[in-house]
Amino acid sequence: MLNVVLHEPEIPNNTGNIGRTCVATGACLHLIEPLGFDIDEKACRRAGLDYWPRLDLHTHLDFESYADSTKDARRWLLSTKGSRSVYEADFEPSDHLVFGKESKGLPDDLLESHCDRVICLPMMPGERSLNLSSAVCVVVYEAIRQMIVNQHSELNANKRLIHKKRI
Repeated sequence: MLNVVLHEPEIPNNTGNIGRTCVATGACLHLIEPLGFDIDEKACRRAGLDYWPRLDLHTHLDFESYADSTKDARRWLLSTKGSRSVYEADFEPSDHLVFGKESKGLPDDLLESHCDRVICLPMMPGERSLNLSSAVCVVVYEAIRQMIVNQHSELNANKRLIHKKRI
């Protein structure tokens, strides 16, 4: 199962939309505090609609506690500062896709400590960034596309996603 990790998200609507994407794709959502909102905030739940109760959600006090609880995780950090494109990554089913806060992205020290795993979404010259919810959706579906090609996942006859169990 893919893992989407939001480092100090600030906008409840984005987190709600991302939660909905996670439920729809079978991904787990990790929220690293401090959050810019109360997780029970109406806007967060409204954006997640009736998907929110089915969300596999984990909260962590800080990046260190997240890292401690996911020691063996293979992480990809998404940043406009990435030197490689998301299309150059080789995603696997249990990967953790780490995204920064809406206003600042991921902290420089975190990017430096994971420099071999920092990737970006290609954009036109002069454009700063995408909306966090949009960026997460693009990256999650690229990871799923790769997993289908690499036979870690498949689509059933109704074009519904099926993740194969790893042995």
